[in-house]
Amino acid sequence: MEREQIRKEYDRWRKLAVTDGDVAAELQAMAGDEEKIADAFYRNLEFGTGGLRGVIGAGTNRMNVHTVAKASQGLANYVKRMGGAQAGIAVSYDSRIKSDVFARTAAEVFAGNGIQVHLYGELMPTPCLSFAVRELSCAAGIMVTASHNPSKYNGYKVYGPDGCQITTKAAAEILAEIEATDVFDGICRMEFEEAVQTGLIRYIGPEVVTAFIDAVKSQSVLGPADPVDKDVAIVYSPLNGTGLKPVLRTLKESGFTNITVVKEQEQPDGNFPTCPYPNPEIREAMALGIEYAEKYNADLLLATDPDCDRVGIAVKNEKGEHVLLSGNETGMLLLDYICSRRSANGTMPEAPVLVKTIVTIDMAERIAAHYGVETRNVLTGFKFIGEQIGLLEADGQESRYIFGFEESYGYLSGSYVRDKDAVDGAFLICEMFAYYKAHGIGLWEKLQELYRTYGYCFNTLHSFTFEGAAGFAKMQQIMETFRKGVAAIGGKRVEACLDYSLGLDGLPKSDVLKFLLEGHGSVVVRPSGTEPKMKVYVSVSAEDMDAARAAEGEIKEDIRRYFQE
Repeated sequence: MEREQIRKEYDRWRKLAVTDGDVAAELQAMAGDEEKIADAFYRNLEFGTGGLRGVIGAGTNRMNVHTVAKASQGLANYVKRMGGAQAGIAVSYDSRIKSDVFARTAAEVFAGNGIQVHLYGELMPTPCLSFAVRELSCAAGIMVTASHNPSKYNGYKVYGPDGCQITTKAAAEILAEIEATDVFDGICRMEFEEAVQTGLIRYIGPEVVTAFIDAVKSQSVLGPADPVDKDVAIVYSPLNGTGLKPVLRTLKESGFTNITVVKEQEQPDGNFPTCPYPNPEIREAMALGIEYAEKYNADLLLATDPDCDRVGIAVKNEKGEHVLLSGNETGMLLLDYICSRRSANGTMPEAPVLVKTIVTIDMAERIAAHYGVETRNVLTGFKFIGEQIGLLEADGQESRYIFGFEESYGYLSGSYVRDKDAVDGAFLICEMFAYYKAHGIGLWEKLQELYRTYGYCFNTLHSFTFEGAAGFAKMQQIMETFRKGVAAIGGKRVEACLDYSLGLDGLPKSDVLKFLLEGHGSVVVRPSGTEPKMKVYVSVSAEDMDAARAAEGEIKEDIRRYFQE
């Protein structure tokens, strides 16, 4: 957007953006600061298959009641055009700053367009939203969350009638509706209380939550004769998010009796005072939980992110120290546990299927092959795993799906939702932990057994942040440079480059590059679809951990040099 257009739009917002005092005050405060104005207005907040995600604040490039209302009007137009007004839209939200305000705003816009709204009466996890869409036969759903991002962010995820995040085609059609909507003059809206009284906004009842919990508990793979120690000591942290009630309810109703919650991270709090980056992938977010685990001599620490779709764990190693497991390691443990128990108990379906993303550890394929399980690789994003479940369902083969996971701490063992589910993940992790505990085996010990059986594989994820307009341009430049060709990375020869923007292997086109390195290694480079970051996934196979870490370190530093240049 040209500077003159930016100034014109800013002046319009100062005049018309008066419904939220915080937005109005911020617009007033940035007067005269051309750099701040440009960053807030140089583009519209990007809407894609992940919906919206951005910094909370004033401007077209920020999350605020006006950009949320505009996105909601675009979605409302799309739903009406598709004939889904009566089926309605399900709405949920997490603990983030203004999540409840944004959910209320969206509900008012949907109601103003004559669309039935099904709204959770309190904050609920992302998987509960996916479940409600399917359970209530809705035309769409939205989840107000920025997942695991820092507190300054919020977001708006959109789901289709299958309970899966929207496809590329649907996103493009909704985006067209959004772009055709004026942020101030194009919004139809009904006051919240009036919409409740007329029945256009209905609260989702407790029976839906109970049905969700029951669906999670049904994912148990224990047989009636399997020994299990459910008195194991567990520490749990919801990281000030939505997981507290559903996770504790599921575990307690399943017989787990010895659970300690991290007090400082127990209640919803969008400021995340003890975990500024509320992401269970990050050691700092898990630090307080590890202190609790050591204090209470717990063998297992669980932590779920604010919208409770990711779960991370720490377990005791052979020295009795609590160590964090990666999403890949936890996923491999769960995959092996599910396969071994279902095989032993006669509940494995014919032609079972594992679905994972192209950046998830390759070793999972070797575990799956051992149990006769087909592996399907999909693009990054759990919606593509959900899509595969839908394809199986359309063929009447839904039962073939036994597990799906991605390296970013997302797991799902059933088809009752179509997004990653940390309630399910936490439940299965605890069950797996209790089962092995009854056999005198720790999860760390079991993981080392898997490495001995299938070979050592080391996967890491590195994020490089590029803020603002200049950062956005830099990320595009980086991808263009890499597409021109790279001979070697970290001293390892590049044997092939897979450019998924061309639509490889029947997958949708995506701005992703995967470099296959000599010695069964790989590097995947892609810009994040929801954050101002470049993400780099490194996979190294080696004879042992030390050799793999050394090789991975060289690759990481080489990538860093490429980015700096």
